[in-house]
Amino acid sequence: MLPFEFEYFKPATLKEAVDLYQSLDKDGKNPMFFSGGTELITLGRIDLAFTEAVIDIKDIPESKVMQVSGDHLLLGSTLSLTKIEEANLFPLLTHTASEVADHTARGKITLGGNICARIFYREAVLPFLLSDSKVLIVGPEGKKMVLINEIFQEQLQLKKGELLVQLATESRFIAAPFISIKRRQQWDTGYPLITVAALKLGQDVRVAISGLCPFPFRSKELESSLNNKELPLTERITNALSKLPKPILDDVEGSAEYRLFVLRNVLSDVFAALGPGS
Repeated sequence: MLPFEFEYFKPATLKEAVDLYQSLDKDGKNPMFFSGGTELITLGRIDLAFTEAVIDIKDIPESKVMQVSGDHLLLGSTLSLTKIEEANLFPLLTHTASEVADHTARGKITLGGNICARIFYREAVLPFLLSDSKVLIVGPEGKKMVLINEIFQEQLQLKKGELLVQLATESRFIAAPFISIKRRQQWDTGYPLITVAALKLGQDVRVAISGLCPFPFRSKELESSLNNKELPLTERITNALSKLPKPILDDVEGSAEYRLFVLRNVLSDVFAALGPGS
């Protein structure tokens, strides 16, 4: 149970959802878009989230899309991680998202909910950062399609009243060789220590990381060091680690030093798995 009451709305269209948000915000209701509800329940119980109006968008048709259109895969933001895993249209996403929480929770956690989460892991965003995907966003100013690497800076930079509707990924990225590795300090479930997703385009490897910093990221500077084939791999990894953003997490899951040790080993595993030339 949540320690506060709220009004519940279920709009049928994106326009209705956006208009509702504007109206409720003017009334001081602190409205919140809602699709799976796991974060509202989790954070609301410990007084880290509050709203007087929930706008449920999970049945809006555009947000439930899962289809190939031309040379792009379109995935709606309110698809559950379980549905995405079962369809397996984007194997790197399947592997990365399949270890988010447990199977029961993944049936409620949505793609958009994970990407826009306040809980900083947001592992589901990693494959899209690697794939130069585009995001469809709707808000008071209408619809816009934006490259995710332009709008995701530590988190999805949505303006007030905007919501994530879809993600579009080119098939050439979906077909590329990939690997996803998650390391935990202990147990088979629970929060990860490090999650690394990688894919190989031509002779170069792209890498995106969650759990190292208080935000997921992809760094082209880091990738440039990793792909410098004039140097041995161990030296490339050392150089790449010097290009990491700050801060490095240091908490009960693992110290900063231990996280860097684990990341070094995971990066070695990535290049071993993706084969010759990398």
